[in-house]
Amino acid sequence: MPITGLDPVGNSRARLLILGSMPSVQSLAAGQYYATPRNRFWPLMGALVGFDPAVPYTTRLSELTGAGIALWDVLQSCEREGSLDASIVESTEVANDFEAFFETHPHVRAVVFNGQKAAKSFQKRARLSTAVRDRLDFVGLPSTSPANARYTLALLVDEWRAALRLLDLSLLGLESGARGRRSWPRRSQ
Repeated sequence: MPITGLDPVGNSRARLLILGSMPSVQSLAAGQYYATPRNRFWPLMGALVGFDPAVPYTTRLSELTGAGIALWDVLQSCEREGSLDASIVESTEVANDFEAFFETHPHVRAVVFNGQKAAKSFQKRARLSTAVRDRLDFVGLPSTSPANARYTLALLVDEWRAALRLLDLSLLGLESGARGRRSWPRRSQ
């Protein structure tokens, strides 16, 4: 039976879009991104943006949107037993409408993938015009999922912070990095 993801979080001033693959069973039941307590997403965002990850969910979302960050998932729907990305039935993947998202979020300049599955599904399923694709930087980063146990929170903070510096995203209060390096292939759709 297909499962359906959550609506995007963000406003028209967003400059960064963070994409997961598909919310966990617990996140879907709660109607909240990264509701699994062992997922390190909120502690990571707290460290990068500068807020206490224990604040209520609506406050965490306000902190992200206030920092110019939008949040969504690559997949609109799929079939999956449990919560692991490895359990997603690839032939059932349906991507979200990213062309419409970027039309209503014209300031987004970078897309960060929270894990390999998000990056792979986006590359395979997302449809973007050349004009939209050409204005974006794409970066795959280590997953914050508890299944990615080899990454401690400290290592995740280091990896994500380094990538955001590379993207020169001053929205997070990080010093400027070298702009112009892209880690995602550009191709016409």
